[in-house]
Amino acid sequence: MNLVVVGLNHKTAPVEVREKLAFSENNMEESLRKLVEFTHLSESVILSTCNRVEIYARAQHKESGIKNIKNFICKYHELDPTLLEEHLYSYSNEETVEHLFKVSSSLDSMVVGEPQILGQVKDAYSKAKSVRATGMLLNQLFERAFTAAKKVRAETAIAENAVSISYAASELAKKIFDRLDDKSVMLIGAGEMSELAARHLVANGVKMVMVSNRTFERAVELASELKGNAIRFENFPDELERTDIVICSTGAPHFIIKKEDVEDVLHRRKNQPMFFIDISVPRNIDPAVNDIENAYLYDIDDLEGVIESNKREREKEAEKAEAIVQKEVNQFLHWMDTLDAVPTIVALREKAEKIREEEMAKTFAKWDDMTDKERLAVDTMTSSMFNKLLHSPIVNLKKQTESKDGHWYLKVVKDLFNLD
Repeated sequence: MNLVVVGLNHKTAPVEVREKLAFSENNMEESLRKLVEFTHLSESVILSTCNRVEIYARAQHKESGIKNIKNFICKYHELDPTLLEEHLYSYSNEETVEHLFKVSSSLDSMVVGEPQILGQVKDAYSKAKSVRATGMLLNQLFERAFTAAKKVRAETAIAENAVSISYAASELAKKIFDRLDDKSVMLIGAGEMSELAARHLVANGVKMVMVSNRTFERAVELASELKGNAIRFENFPDELERTDIVICSTGAPHFIIKKEDVEDVLHRRKNQPMFFIDISVPRNIDPAVNDIENAYLYDIDDLEGVIESNKREREKEAEKAEAIVQKEVNQFLHWMDTLDAVPTIVALREKAEKIREEEMAKTFAKWDDMTDKERLAVDTMTSSMFNKLLHSPIVNLKKQTESKDGHWYLKVVKDLFNLD
């Protein structure tokens, strides 16, 4: 029974690589089904956000489990494995637990302490659980991860001095424009992150807000909350001329704003500056837009520098959070060890019994004139000897698995007797 994770994130791969591995939320059920069919994993969860793509799983053997997940990722996205190898990381067992707990507690985020990731992890787990892709082990793993994240929020100030991708977008806008109270903003896509960015901008003075979304009812709803106007998705290009700030976050797999579109809009605006924020993965705005004079385009990777100063404040609280996470990790590992104790003991007994039977067979083969009574005496003696020899180790093993270091005792027993 092994826990494994394979993935990449903003630290190991640029956005142009991450977007190639993104799993669509709308097709997540199909993706999980294909994952199980390809890898034969008994439990799995796919976490896919703009900053990371990770697959958590329960595997019979950790090496083959990790290898199968890597092969699945490449096959599913039709990518050459050699192009991904330098970007992918993989962990097993204790490292997997620690990684997920840190991810959920936002200790592994681009912005330490940002709130969105916990909701994203919960959504990924909920989706996997709803299609019965999880079982006892992953259910406990994710539930304990949520508990750890909740404690980090409650017992540290890591979430104070609020910073996020949306906050960074607002800060960039203030640097590009001298003032915001006479500027307009258009949201293309009404997701949570673009909504938060718009709220930050409104809080900083922006009064004119337009919202365009493929589901027009959602555009109307959000526009009403922001005291703005809803624009039908097919009509948003016509409204760019009167837009100063564009925040794009849709699920489109291609560019919906191209270089020539922006050149035409800027010409009609008489070259008044425009600020574009593309927080979509895959990207929805052609990167070549940044080559146009008076057009300022930032994708999700560009925002990291803007939030650096506020990140430092949160990182001061990270040490406290790390201690909380480690305590929760140890508690979960202890729970795992109690599950491992029984199969370890069974494996130890089975190995001893196999050795006993093999050695008796060799002995009986040499003395084929032994009577049944003599054979029974040897059988009874060796069985009693092995039982007495294993009694104390098994009793102590059961006892030690109830301690905080129980997993180390199990590991030592497995290694000493080569039980894996």
